Amino acid sequence: MRKLQLLFLAAFLVFPICSAFAEEGMWLFNKLPDKVREEIRRNYGFEVSPEFLDHLRLGSAHFGNGSGSFVSPGGLLFTNHHVAADCIQNLSSKEHDYMSNGFYAKSHAEERKCPGMRVRVLLEITDVTARIQGKGASVKDAAEANKLRRAEMSAIENACSADGFDCQVVTLYAGGMYNLYRYKEYDDIRLVFAPESGIAFFGGDPDNFNFPRYCLDVAFLRAYENDAPAKPRDYLRWSRQGAQTGQLEFVSGHPGTTGRLNTMSQLEFFRDISYPLTLERLGSLIATAKAYSEEGDEQRRIARESIFGFENSQKAYTGFLSGLRNQHLMDEKRAGESALRDAIAKRADLQKQYGAVWSEVAGAMNAYRKIYKPLLLKETMMGRGSDLYALAQLLTRYATEIGKPNEERLKGYNDAAIPNIKRRIGGDYPIYKEFEVRMLANSLEALAREFPGDPAVKKAMGGRGALEAARGYIMGSKLDDRAVREKLLADPKRILESKDPMFALIRILDPGARKLIATYQDTIESVVVDAETKIARARFAVYGENDYPDATLTLRLAYGPVRGFEDKSIGYIPPFTPIGGIFEKATGKDPYILPDSWKAARGKLRMNLPFNYVTTADIHGGNSGSPAVDTKGEVVGIVFDGNLPSLPNRFIYQDRTARAVFVASQAIVEALDEIYDARRVLEELGAR
Repeated sequence: MRKLQLLFLAAFLVFPICSAFAEEGMWLFNKLPDKVREEIRRNYGFEVSPEFLDHLRLGSAHFGNGSGSFVSPGGLLFTNHHVAADCIQNLSSKEHDYMSNGFYAKSHAEERKCPGMRVRVLLEITDVTARIQGKGASVKDAAEANKLRRAEMSAIENACSADGFDCQVVTLYAGGMYNLYRYKEYDDIRLVFAPESGIAFFGGDPDNFNFPRYCLDVAFLRAYENDAPAKPRDYLRWSRQGAQTGQLEFVSGHPGTTGRLNTMSQLEFFRDISYPLTLERLGSLIATAKAYSEEGDEQRRIARESIFGFENSQKAYTGFLSGLRNQHLMDEKRAGESALRDAIAKRADLQKQYGAVWSEVAGAMNAYRKIYKPLLLKETMMGRGSDLYALAQLLTRYATEIGKPNEERLKGYNDAAIPNIKRRIGGDYPIYKEFEVRMLANSLEALAREFPGDPAVKKAMGGRGALEAARGYIMGSKLDDRAVREKLLADPKRILESKDPMFALIRILDPGARKLIATYQDTIESVVVDAETKIARARFAVYGENDYPDATLTLRLAYGPVRGFEDKSIGYIPPFTPIGGIFEKATGKDPYILPDSWKAARGKLRMNLPFNYVTTADIHGGNSGSPAVDTKGEVVGIVFDGNLPSLPNRFIYQDRTARAVFVASQAIVEALDEIYDARRVLEELGAR
């Protein structure tokens, strides 16, 4: 359920990259340039064929909060433990703590269904640029043109989804291109295997975004159709050789939004306003969740996943901010922008069309500075950590929007999105009210502190302290009952008339939040979309169209060799860590505590076998769970992290010390065989 509350990324819109070098690139599967194919052929002697790309695309999977892949003809799915953590946590209880103790189903009958989880496979990509760009092309008002484009995108998605597929129009090159992605969706996903969290996240937050690492951050699940294991047309075979030093690897996954060619005014906004405020909120949420977790073992179990998510986001944003505070990086970005603007200025036709767009973006960013804090506190991060708040808001907006024409609805509530909204609302997952009280109180306290004179905030507080107010809303709600939610879904009118206290809170706060959304869309997003589309076209005119767009949380291809790196304080760091290294690093104190299963198997393990490793692949948040395949298309590893120097890759790719971090396929087989006796999984992988 935490996926209802994925952290908002400040960079809304994206640009194409000017010129790739080294192993740079988050490439589109339908637009891999000849120059990249030639570079791979020249450097590695491998021909990237259309068949290779199609097979990799169809064998890859999107988990919503991460990536994964099919690895057997029987629907077996492979991803990270932390991508599957929602499922593992929701299936756990005080009596069966699968997060702490791990899980293994010895038969199909023992596989446990993951509440609310769905997985998608990208079947087809269609260019719909002309249709969308044609809407609003003759309209001078940016807000109206933006509305017309959104309406056309919604119409295209609805027509596609009418055939039973999950469809999404993806904005690329900041509106320079639009692609329709048609997905096959699996909504019956069951847990097969997960190791203990102690080994999946060995080293905890101190080692997060670092290398060397020693983590078995993996999980296996299975997709079902009609209550039987799915039979995907394509799946990725398991490599018997595994990852090797210097070996070329391809990574297929869903990197989160990047801003490598955001304008300087956008980068300065992120540096000065967006990221500091986001980090402030994350720090407060972490403190609240940790305080609750210290009240007992059960509280610790309940809060664990939220703490991990908040701390992971905190560390990521800290890395992004460090990049923007690096003068060398900012100078490099400024030089790139100046070079493009100078090239445009030398051509009268381009200068007339595009010369003013940077000033337009700067004006939008100045307007954004005025509403960012209210938008962050009243919408983006309001209720973060509270499933009941997310559900109440989702239900209320569903009931409000469902009767409107598609083109007039709030973004994310068109007909194509409704089935997924219903699944999210009807999911069967535990809700822990005492924890919810603390997290909702955190948001209410922030509202009361920052907007003491706001009538809506005063009404929400009702003269009470934040904790008392939150307790009244949470404890009196019945939305934790799935049956109650399903009855409400069946009759949207009942949602709007319900006296449930969580709905009462949403009715107080949501009008202000929606007003802020409208202000953002009409005065900021519309201007930025229009300006960035022009910049994208200008870049095409100056540099050509053979480069990749920034990431959009959709499927991309990256590649690079297994390669170590130099660290200023340590020296050369080899690309692999051996299994034996974890026993040397285990101190017996959190977060370096080895599970008993690993201690018991120590004498059976091959200590020099590769465990974790790094490559130069160009990845970003969202790539978690991405399969790494060799030139045979066989799985040799799985992405689970990047190192700290990789975080500024959000803005500029650097392969000197930035690395993607993987679990080696050899270590996974060794653990499944010698530690967990998971022979059924090994046999299905063809690894025995």
